[in-house]
Amino acid sequence: MALLLLASTTSWTVGKHYCMGHLVSVSLFAHAPDCGMDMGDSMGATSQMETEDSCCSDQLIVVEGQDHLTISLNDSILVPQPFLTAIAYSYLVLFEAKVERPLPHEHYPPPLLFKDIHVLDQVFLI
Repeated sequence: MALLLLASTTSWTVGKHYCMGHLVSVSLFAHAPDCGMDMGDSMGATSQMETEDSCCSDQLIVVEGQDHLTISLNDSILVPQPFLTAIAYSYLVLFEAKVERPLPHEHYPPPLLFKDIHVLDQVFLI
């Protein structure tokens, strides 16, 4: 949740530089460095026609993050109510006392043994 909050509130900028239709450089959080072949700026071109004929182009993608976060208790309580109910119920069920069934032979004594059966059959637990 913290990473999701960080990603949604941070502004992202991706700068791309194309030279002759091919991607030359990419930069995060800034403008991409040019390839040095931009002839329009070095020749002092001022008209719109000359800048369109340039072999290089820049593309800047900006994703603005949120500046103000408002926390509303009404929205946060009403939305996850079924989820919280399910969690609370499953947590409380863990601590319920288990009902023990009565044993039908609890009050009867075990049979009397006259001989040691393990020794007679030579069966020993190791």
